[in-house]
Formats: sequence, C-alpha cells, structure tokens
Amino acid sequence: MTEHTQNAAQPEDNKLIAERRAKLANMREQGNPFPNDFRRDATAAELQEKYGDKSKEELESLGIKVAIAGRMMLDRKAFKVVQDMTGRIQIYASKDVQKDTKHWDMGDIVGVRGTLSKSGKGDLYVTMEDYVLLTKSLRPLPEKHKGLTDTEARYRHRYVDLMVNEDSRRVFHARSKIINTMRQYFTDRDFMEVETPMLQVIPGGATARPFVTHHNALGIDMYLRIAPELFLKRLVVGGFERVFEINRNFRNEGLSTRHNPEFTMVEFYQAYADYNDLMDLTEDMLRTIAQKVLGTTTVVNTRVLKDGSEETIEYDFGKPFERLTVVDSILRYNPDITREQLADDAQAREVAKNLGIHVKDIWGLGKVQIEIFEATAEHRLMQPTFITEYPKEVSPLARCKDSDPFVTERFEFFVGGREIANGFSELNDAEDQAERFQAQVAEKDAGDDEAMFYDDDYVMALEYGLPPTAGEGIGIDRLAMLLTDSPSIRDVILFPAMRPEHKAEQKPEGE
Repeated sequence: MTEHTQNAAQPEDNKLIAERRAKLANMREQGNPFPNDFRRDATAAELQEKYGDKSKEELESLGIKVAIAGRMMLDRKAFKVVQDMTGRIQIYASKDVQKDTKHWDMGDIVGVRGTLSKSGKGDLYVTMEDYVLLTKSLRPLPEKHKGLTDTEARYRHRYVDLMVNEDSRRVFHARSKIINTMRQYFTDRDFMEVETPMLQVIPGGATARPFVTHHNALGIDMYLRIAPELFLKRLVVGGFERVFEINRNFRNEGLSTRHNPEFTMVEFYQAYADYNDLMDLTEDMLRTIAQKVLGTTTVVNTRVLKDGSEETIEYDFGKPFERLTVVDSILRYNPDITREQLADDAQAREVAKNLGIHVKDIWGLGKVQIEIFEATAEHRLMQPTFITEYPKEVSPLARCKDSDPFVTERFEFFVGGREIANGFSELNDAEDQAERFQAQVAEKDAGDDEAMFYDDDYVMALEYGLPPTAGEGIGIDRLAMLLTDSPSIRDVILFPAMRPEHKAEQKPEGE
C-alpha cells in the first residue's frame, strides 16, 4: 500500500483499518487466512426464485441444505446479510456462532452452509451450521445509509460503488443486456462478428484527433483506432457481405457528459443495401433492444432544468421514427431562416454570423449548414429522429445522392437531443474516394487536426470493387445512457478516464 493511499483515509477509517489488520495478523498465525476450498451451490436469486413463495412450515418440512457465499453487507448480530452477484440473502448466527465469528467485519467475504429457513417476516435465511471467512476486508464499507454518494469517488473506486449502490449494478447489468441483445440481433440476420486492428498505421473511418503511440519492434509510430470502418469495408470487398464489430475506439478529445476518450461502438456493414435499409434496420433493432432491456418501448428519462427542478420526458420507440433532412430540421426550429438563405454561401455565412457562429474561410457551404444545424436544431431533436442528406463536404466516406450531388445518402439518429448513430450508403467509387481523401489532406494541412489521412491501401481495396453497401456506427455508451436514464457517460462506463488524484506524484512533461 502506498503512503498516499493510506493518508487518503479519514482518521477514524485508519483506526478501523488498523484493527482489521490486527485481526488478519492473528488469523495468519492460525493458518492460511485466504482459503480457496469452499464451493457454493446456490445464489441468492436462485433461492428466492425457487423457494421465496414457500411458507415457513413448508421449508421446515423440506430441510433443504444449501451452500452460499458472498460479501457481508449488514451485521445485526443474529441476522447478517450476505450479497453475491445476484442479490442478497440473510444468514442466521446463534449466540455460539456469534462468539466464534466476532472477528468478522462488514465487507468480509464469507461462505456458509446450512438449512434454508424463513423468518416470521417472510424473509429467507440460511442457518450458519458450517461457515468460513474466505477473504478479510481491510477497509470499511461506506456508511450503510449514505452509500457511496460522492460522484468522483464512485468513478474512481467503481468496485466500492458496485458493492454498495444497487442503481450502479442495475445500470451495468442493463448495459450488458443491451450489448447481448444487439449481438443476437445481428447474428440472427446473418451478420458475421469480426475483429479489426486497434493499432493502425493510418487512422481512418472518422474525423477525429487520434492518440499516437510507438511500436518498438517495427520502429514506427502508430495510432489507436478512431473507428474500424475502413477495415470492415475491406472485409466486404473480400466477400464477407454482412459484418459487424462491437469495438473500442479512442479519440483524443475533451471530456464531457457525452464524451470519453475511450468508448464503445458497434459498426456494421451490409452489401446490396442503402441508407434507407439501415434506417429501417436501426429503428427495428432499437425498438427490440428497448423491449428486451426495459420490457417496454417507452423510454423514460429525467432531466434537471436550469432552475434545479426536474422534468420527466418519455421517448416513444414504439412509433415510426421521424425522418428530416438537415435543411428541413434547421427550417423547423428557425422560422426566420429561409431555404434560399441556406442554399447560398454568402447568405448562409451571414446567418451563421448573426447566430454567433464563428465561420472559417476554408469552410464551404455544407460545413456552414452543419454548424447552423448543430447550434440551433440538434439539441431540440427529442423524440427518435433520423436526420438525412448531410452535405458531401462533411461526409467524406458517404455516397452522393444521385438527384442532388451536393448532399450524401447519410443519416444520423438523434433522441433526447443527442446523436446516437451515424450511417450512410458507402462511397464505392475509388476515384471519387481518392479525391475526397485529397480534400481532407488539404484541410489537415490548413490546420484541421481532425481531418482524415490519405489511405492508399483503402483506395486500392475500392479499386478491386466494393459492392453497393451501407454501413453504420451506433454509440453503445450513449445508448446505455438513454436506456438507463444516466445523465453522464461516466455513469455507464465501468472505469471512465479520470485525471490522477495525486498530481505531485506524476512525472513532469518530457521526463
């Protein structure tokens, strides 16, 4: 244990830690204090499900013997509460057992064998007939009535948060179910799950600043993946016509309630499909996930308003999702702006200026339109909505719309004012893709550190021929936020990125 860890505890905690260490030292003198030969045969949830509805008399007549194990969360002398991965159950200690287990503390991990019974209040419990301390907890748990309420402490010490906060366990059980349901959805539709490199020589598939690392054996700098897109489309070129990957991505960007530098997405690609097909698929999949995870297609979220009051919002995933173009969404929420203004570069720049949007000279009309959309419309898209026809300028990998080459066959999905998904009909014209990569390189040379690199090998893959294909990425963290009513992305990531607590212990930059 480092000195700063010891000093982080409060004086009263230090005293308790010292007492527990003394108990552990005494246990060491008597033998191995960390036995590993206890095997349980039941969990709390299994016992509740199987025997919860039986009467006290029925259980007595059955004489059921069980072996349970878990962390001791409450100690009421005769009745103690043990928590395992499925829930909680009581154990009963006679006076002799209480004396024999006086070295037990809250947080200790214990094993108990005994008869399953039911109290007069109707609670199941296991009589402590055979029992063992499996792991001594050296640190006291947070107070039982307060739990772990400090937000930063919950993120930094997630293991304690999961021990004492039922809501946190609920969130991560739901997140796991979201991913499992999604994986099954794709598998049932003949998509093949694949894995692509997380270390890449050229970061591609998104406009984002990458993390840089160095590969010693190869003697080259490499990048942590910002998206798996270009590798997944290489697989479609190779003949895997339906692929998906549940992947970790890394983007060297700021932290916020919606951004973490390491995050999880699912990306999937389907040959012989376009963006309309993927909007249909996405709507059906999200409706399926909501029903499986929540048991309903109505998603309820609570928002805290500026005045501190709370507002409850219901998102209806049961109805058809609305579909609006970028321009139509701007016009809906800005009645003073006209379609003609948005179609003219000079007028659109003037509109942006009047809205307080800083416009760069290098930007074209499409980028200006998107800046206006993001500033005035995006946060108002509360009910499930697909926004379509993104300008070519901001969609370097998307296929242009045949009837209007200024825009692409691209959509983003919004709910609660947040982007959840991004998809499009893929650009499969190798020469067009090469030109767009060149335009991205020009933007990078002009100072845009989020612009894409030129990827020669990907252009070569397209030259072999990519069938008409549609692809999409869905942010799993943001979807989990929505379905679990979590206000911050850190609430749905088990170990979110945090600044080190003890900056003095960090080496200065350059060392």
